Amino acid sequence: MKALLALAMLTTAAFAADTRVFEMRTYYAAPGKLDALNARFRDHTCKLFEKHGLTNIGYWVPIENPENKLVYVIAAPDRAARDASFKAFGTDPEWKKAASESEKDGRLVTKIEQLFFTALEFSPEIKPSVSTDGRVFELRTYTTPPGKLENLHARFRDHTLALFTKHGMTNLAYWKLLPEQPKNANLLGTPDTTLIYLLAHASPEAAKASFGAFRADPDWVAAKKASEEKAGGSLTVEKDGVKSVFLKATDYSPTK
Repeated sequence: MKALLALAMLTTAAFAADTRVFEMRTYYAAPGKLDALNARFRDHTCKLFEKHGLTNIGYWVPIENPENKLVYVIAAPDRAARDASFKAFGTDPEWKKAASESEKDGRLVTKIEQLFFTALEFSPEIKPSVSTDGRVFELRTYTTPPGKLENLHARFRDHTLALFTKHGMTNLAYWKLLPEQPKNANLLGTPDTTLIYLLAHASPEAAKASFGAFRADPDWVAAKKASEEKAGGSLTVEKDGVKSVFLKATDYSPTK
């Protein structure tokens, strides 16, 4: 337990200075248009984002994708810079031409959802990363009862991240939501009750095995029990308090 706590403390200390604003966008492609949407990002959008000061972190599609979703994360120095970048992007003649040509047979996107967040102090450094083992990604969203988000943060900071690593999972990013979110944000809770994070696994089957070992680990059992006793109950709401989506990286994603 002491070794795991020391690892968690080192992780927290190393990446406490990330003050960027991250934006997660979920695009719902029109029927039959997901390939065209990916082509537009691959051939135009990603480089235009970078041109206008936005950092591409990763682009993914759900492994099971009946709604034709594309999920991506970008970063900017702050919210004002993000807004200025998108304004410049939207008026760029190259973007206007690419959008027009890609939509000559109809719009590519039927709906967009947005979330804005910053990195939690215990998150690993959030940057593009590549693995050659064909890994999969897991986006997890936790909703806490009111007043218990800081208890959940403490448990992740002091125990969970190190235990995930112990059991073969790769911690990629941990985020807290900004106070004000777009009306189209798809959330069960509020910024005061939501934790969002991203893991990587060798495969969905490996993820299942890792989580099984994690949940049976005596260190986790003790940490969970102690954190819930301190908080006076469970740190996630009973219904849909933990949501998980498995993703695969697109061919043009900076993170694979």
